[in-house]
Amino acid sequence: MNKNKLFLVMISFSFWLSSSLYAQNYPNRAVKLIVTNPAGGSSDIMARTIAQKLSELWKQSVIVENKAGGGGTIGMVYAANQPADGYAILFGAQGPTTVTPLLSKVPYEMTRDFYPLSLVSTGPSVMLIQAGLAERNLQDFIALAKAKPNTLNFGSGGVGNAHHLSAELLNLASGIQTTHVPYKGGIAAANDLAAGQIQFMFAEVAPVMPLIKAGKLRPIAVASPKRIALLPEVPTFIESGFPGFISIVSWGLYLPTGVATPIIAQLQIDVRRVMTDPDLVKRFAELGFEAQYSSPDEYRQFLAAETIKYARIIKENRIKAE
Repeated sequence: MNKNKLFLVMISFSFWLSSSLYAQNYPNRAVKLIVTNPAGGSSDIMARTIAQKLSELWKQSVIVENKAGGGGTIGMVYAANQPADGYAILFGAQGPTTVTPLLSKVPYEMTRDFYPLSLVSTGPSVMLIQAGLAERNLQDFIALAKAKPNTLNFGSGGVGNAHHLSAELLNLASGIQTTHVPYKGGIAAANDLAAGQIQFMFAEVAPVMPLIKAGKLRPIAVASPKRIALLPEVPTFIESGFPGFISIVSWGLYLPTGVATPIIAQLQIDVRRVMTDPDLVKRFAELGFEAQYSSPDEYRQFLAAETIKYARIIKENRIKAE
């Protein structure tokens, strides 16, 4: 081995050794968990639950920073610009990480700026109809929509929102023609549905449970592989005659690109411990979500499949950003 090669080997070994020693002491100060949603919602509650469990494990503070605005873009840019030292972790929602980049040009690039650490949460969409309608199930509602094309309206929390795309997926799968009415938030859409201003919508389960229990909204199908604990009497789309109709919302943990491999390896171990903690799993289930853990490669595959699905929906329905 010549001197140049020996020098390179020694430099590489020194870098690996220093990174490994650094990872052994990780974390030795507070860690930031960046959330692209405002405080108080489901995303924030899940992020704070993860932060609490990581803090207990590490004996270090894990500080949740809510960087909302711009449909998640503000938080994404903020996270991308953090030092790549493992002390800033992004709790990324499906919208800004997967859907928004398909709809418009954003000031970040997922594959360039972020390392996908793990999928951490998934939750099904539930289809809700106006309680005053005579239709009691999905097949009856589709028959109504086919009999009255372009007269039924559905709401969502905004153009490109996961629940907007779920309804467009139903349009494609069933051949019905319905019209989207975007709102500034899913709760506003749910309230208008309860008031009879729109005819249906898709939503996360927990936020609309009070309206369901009050008899103001009727759930007719869940877009998950199996029935869910919060609505055990509601059939899946698959049971209702739509094989393969699955539409979930998801969240994951990301790092700014460039974090040292030994720190990533330590984070994988620690995130797995936290996401399989019985208390955390129970808390997520109470919110209507399923706690998850995946390897970075598994998460990349999940994101790739979701991107293909949503890109198709956006293209075939000619959806454009607001």
